[in-house]
Amino acid sequence: MKISFHGGAQDVTGACYLLETGSLKLLIDCGLFQGGKECEDINFEKFQFDPAGINYLLVTHAHIDHVGRIPKLVREGFRGKILSTKPTRDLARLLLEDSLSLAIRQNDQLFAMEDLERTFTLWSTVDYGFETALGEAKIKLHNSGHILGSALIEIWAEGKHLLFTGDLGNTPSVLLPPPEKFKNLDFLVIESVYGTRTHENPLERNLQLERAVEDAASRKGVLVVPSFAAERTQDILHLLNGMLLFKRIPEMPVFVDSPLAIKITAVFEQYAGYFNKDIQELLLRHPNLFKFKKLKFTQTTDESKSINEIPPPKVIIAGSGMMNGGRILHHALRYLPDPASILLLIGYQGRGSVGRRLLEGERMVKLFGEEVLVKAEVRSIQGFSAHADAEQLYDFVDASRDMLKKVFVVQGEETEALGFAQKIKDYMGLEAKAPILYQKFEI
Repeated sequence: MKISFHGGAQDVTGACYLLETGSLKLLIDCGLFQGGKECEDINFEKFQFDPAGINYLLVTHAHIDHVGRIPKLVREGFRGKILSTKPTRDLARLLLEDSLSLAIRQNDQLFAMEDLERTFTLWSTVDYGFETALGEAKIKLHNSGHILGSALIEIWAEGKHLLFTGDLGNTPSVLLPPPEKFKNLDFLVIESVYGTRTHENPLERNLQLERAVEDAASRKGVLVVPSFAAERTQDILHLLNGMLLFKRIPEMPVFVDSPLAIKITAVFEQYAGYFNKDIQELLLRHPNLFKFKKLKFTQTTDESKSINEIPPPKVIIAGSGMMNGGRILHHALRYLPDPASILLLIGYQGRGSVGRRLLEGERMVKLFGEEVLVKAEVRSIQGFSAHADAEQLYDFVDASRDMLKKVFVVQGEETEALGFAQKIKDYMGLEAKAPILYQKFEI
C-alpha cells in the first residue's frame, strides 16, 4: 500500500492525498491551494497522478481548500465515484459555484461550468457510521466536529486500518458535537493548523466577542468581521442572538453582507439534525437560531452599498474570512482608516492574505490599488477557529497511541506541522512525519 501527498503538505491548504492498494486508487480530498500567488499557481499545474485512474474520491468536508480542485480533476479525466455526507455535498456545490463565479470575474478559471455540472453527476452521499464497501476496501465516515457534515474517514484495506481526519473540530463547538475518537488505528493522517498553539477557552472567546460589540458601540464605530461563509458566520450569528436575548450587548444594526453565507445559512437550517444535542433542544423552543431583530442579510450589490448609509454603531459580517477577496475588502477600504472602528479576525489567516498581514501588525495595506492607512483597532479571537488546537490534537493521537505504526502530520504551516510531529515523537515515542509536497510512502 502506498500513500502520497498532493497538497496539505507543510501547508494548510490544497488537501489531497492518494492511497493506492493492490486494485484501488482512493483520493482523499482535492482542495484549492490558497495564499500568495506562488502558492495559488500550483492549482494550475497538472496533477502528479492520472485523474482517470482514480476509482473513488472521498471528501472530508466542503471547505474550498478541500474541494476546490474537484471539478479540475473531472475536467482532466476523473470519472470515478465521489462520496461524502449530504451536507458536504450541498455546501460544496454552493462553495464551488462561488469559486467559479469569482474565477470568471478575475479571468483565472481552473474549470468551466460544464465540469462543475459533471462533478455532481458523480457525487453520492453516505451517512455517518454506515460501512461502505469499495472493492477490496471498506470505509466509514464519522463526525469530525469541524463544520456541518464534516467527516473523519476510516479506511480498512490490505489488513490495515487507517484514519484521515480532514480538519478536526475545535471543542466545544458552538453548534456541532465533538469529534469522535478512535483506538486500534495502524496509520493516522492528521491536520495541524494549530499544531503548536492553544485556543482561548469558550467563555473567554465569547466574552471577547461581547467586548468587541460593546466597544464598537461605545465608540460609535463599526465592528467589521471578516468571516468564512460556512460555520463561522453561523456561529457568530447564533452567539449574537443569545447575547441580544439576554441583553448582554446593545441593539444595533447587524449586516451579513455575503450572498454565499446567506445560502449556506439556509443549508444549516435544513440539516439541523447534525447539530449538537443542546442546539437541537434549543431549536424546539427557539426555531430562529440565526435570526434576530436588526439583522439584515444583504444579497445585492446595491444593498451592500446601502450599508454605508446606516450610521454607526453597527456590525458588518462579510466574506472572505482571510480578506483575500469578497465584499469585506470594500468595507475594509472604508473603515480601516477609522480609529473608532474595530476589525475583528475570527479564523485562520493564511500566509500572504490581507488578514494575515493585518494580524501581524501591518499599518498600511493595498486594497483595490489604493494604499490604506490602518487606524482602526485590529483584534483577533483564535477560539472561534473551527480547528482543534495543539492540546486537542495531541489528545486525539494519544487515544490510539498503543497501536499506531505511523502518524502523518498534514494541513499545517511548516512550523506547526513539524512542531506537532516532533511532539508526537518526543512524548509518545511514535514515528511521525510531516510530508513535503508529492512525497510518497510505502505503508
